[in-house]
Amino acid sequence: MAVSTPVVTTGRSDGLSRRDFIRLSGGTGAALGTLSALGANLAPSIAHARSLRIKDAKAVPTICPYCAVGCGMIAHSVGGQIVNIEGNPDSPVSEGNLCPKGAASYQLAVNPLRWTTVKYRAAGSDRWEDKPLDWAMDEIAKRVKKTRDETFQEKTQDGKALMSTLGIFSLGGATIDNEWNYTHSKLMRSLGIVRIENQARI
Repeated sequence: MAVSTPVVTTGRSDGLSRRDFIRLSGGTGAALGTLSALGANLAPSIAHARSLRIKDAKAVPTICPYCAVGCGMIAHSVGGQIVNIEGNPDSPVSEGNLCPKGAASYQLAVNPLRWTTVKYRAAGSDRWEDKPLDWAMDEIAKRVKKTRDETFQEKTQDGKALMSTLGIFSLGGATIDNEWNYTHSKLMRSLGIVRIENQARI
């Protein structure tokens, strides 16, 4: 007696089941493998397909914004809008490779769910407010100056020069470039900040 097995579909109108999808994918892969085995050179076709994705796009070398490894990327833009991000084969760090998080960084730049305002919760408040970035930058500058003025020490008790503050701590990221690290370090030290830390110990 034959027992029929129910087919679970994905909800598509064509009724393609997961099993059918896997079978179809396997068949496509086998066909490509057969073509390669028969000596067919698929490289031009693959290169052409990739070029269509970034046709007429401006390529800009950049660095992955996530961990301290600093993998190289190429961001492609059309009309000022990012259309693709991929690994940079010229990078001595990653040689064109990206981890899953880095490979998905396009969604970090182009995402309708991305916040475009600063979330601010005032002291004692039980709710968050949307504030513009310019307001937040001005507020940070005011608080840094206020804290520095209140905690700055020119001399020790025995008269030795200090010219520093222990009221501010600087924590930097490792994916910013050398020039920005240098500028940031100069700014912090010019303010008298001595507690300076960086993810890459720069």
